[in-house]
Amino acid sequence: WRGLSGVARNMNAGHLLLSFLVIAAGAYALFCLYLFFMQGRLLFYPNLPSREVASTPARIGLDFEQAAIITSDGIRLAGWFVPAPQARGVLLFFHGNAGNISHRLDSLAIFYRLGLSVLIFDYRGYGESGGRISEQGMYLDAEAAWRYLTETKGIAPEEIVLFGRSMGGAVAAQLATGTRPAGLILESVFSSVPEMAAGYYPFFPVRLLAIYRYDVGKAVRRIACPLLVIHSRDDEIIPFAQGRKVYDAAPEPKKFLAIHGGHNEGFLASGATYQQGLARFFQDVLVEKRQ
Repeated sequence: WRGLSGVARNMNAGHLLLSFLVIAAGAYALFCLYLFFMQGRLLFYPNLPSREVASTPARIGLDFEQAAIITSDGIRLAGWFVPAPQARGVLLFFHGNAGNISHRLDSLAIFYRLGLSVLIFDYRGYGESGGRISEQGMYLDAEAAWRYLTETKGIAPEEIVLFGRSMGGAVAAQLATGTRPAGLILESVFSSVPEMAAGYYPFFPVRLLAIYRYDVGKAVRRIACPLLVIHSRDDEIIPFAQGRKVYDAAPEPKKFLAIHGGHNEGFLASGATYQQGLARFFQDVLVEKRQ
């Protein structure tokens, strides 16, 4: 009887272990499904803090024009063209994955002081733009913004600098692969969404689950314009190493500007370092227009 009792105890322990493994495997599978089906909600935040365009450049004393941009698939995008007096060039601004153009007034003020006119717009599904958010749709949005500058406004490609912050860097980099702007600036950018996701969820097969790519590392290998990569050593959302990886993947000519401060405020916290780095880059890539 003692032998049978021991066998029973071992069987019960085995059943408990098997039950635990089944529950753990189910929980793991459920979280994988959650990551797969919710990745759009985890990546795009057009309502943070609000989808409402709550202010305009007039609030900081800048004149602007409403820019109605129509994409090749018929989506109307809302944006602003902010002219600078005696502008040395034009900056095409691609913002990040949260909020809308009304949350970028600080940046508009900086570029205005540096002598750049700016076209900033909201992607489809953001702000007052129509349509639904998608990666390929954003690339179409970028192409439409480029056409607005080069065709509607009649601005030469060599007078345009592309600027992308965070996820906007992926959109700007992709546009740069098929155009010849004066330069490309990538600020606080990642190498790709699957690589970023793997850092956040190292124990899950996120590289296989990822629907969205936003492959900046792949795009910068194909650009044919000067590049400036800006990244903060203190970035708590996109690691500094991601910015360095993008920089390393790109061909010359290229420059790297290290700043400090958090992901969303590093450009402000770094003050003169940030603005002087931008000024030097504009001086280099827009020198022909100045002359």
